[in-house]
Amino acid sequence: MTALERTLWLALVGEAVVFAVLLFCAAGTVQWSGGWWFLAFLFIPGAVVTVAIVRSNPDLARERMRPPIMAGQPFWDKVLLPVVGVVWIAWLVVAGLAVRFGWPALPVWLQWVGAVLMVVGIWVAYLAMRENKYSAAVVRIQAERGQHVIDTGPYAVVRHPMYVGGLIFLIGMGLILGSWPAFAGGVLTCAIIVLRTSLEDRTLQHGLSGYADYAARVRYRLIPSVW
Repeated sequence: MTALERTLWLALVGEAVVFAVLLFCAAGTVQWSGGWWFLAFLFIPGAVVTVAIVRSNPDLARERMRPPIMAGQPFWDKVLLPVVGVVWIAWLVVAGLAVRFGWPALPVWLQWVGAVLMVVGIWVAYLAMRENKYSAAVVRIQAERGQHVIDTGPYAVVRHPMYVGGLIFLIGMGLILGSWPAFAGGVLTCAIIVLRTSLEDRTLQHGLSGYADYAARVRYRLIPSVW
């Protein structure tokens, strides 16, 4: 196991522990199947994808591990990323509180739909990362890495397939956590991601050579023939 792989494994385990503490402390119990299923469907596929990316494109893995606030990052992204982090934490806490206080629950079959959507979302995001070695977590033009327009694979269909996977995953997460408040948290997070997609697209059109022409060819950002 390489040093990079060890670092990523430690990061994954650390995230799993933090998420579990937030969920189950808020719920006041560990006897919450939705919480355990969420962790399983997040970290097992996530670990598989992480290993695949590390072995196929270690430079991308290193780039995605860099700090969330960086030089060359637009001001709006420096503001929006912390907001996403706060909303994410609040979402997990609210999902746990819904269990503690018996807030309106979702049917079990919708939780299973959520599990499927989480796996599909992670897979779509993986396809985007496999195709685009510049798909960093932070919005910036990666001139030092020779960033150029990627227009193959899923990028030939929509301009932001990574976000497509993220949105599918977030809806699935809202469902698998098993309550209407948790689902509402997923919808809110999706709205923020859609806003970030729009702002990132504008940044790329102004800052990345050839992107405006690519946007003219591939007209839709997230949903073919819709938007």
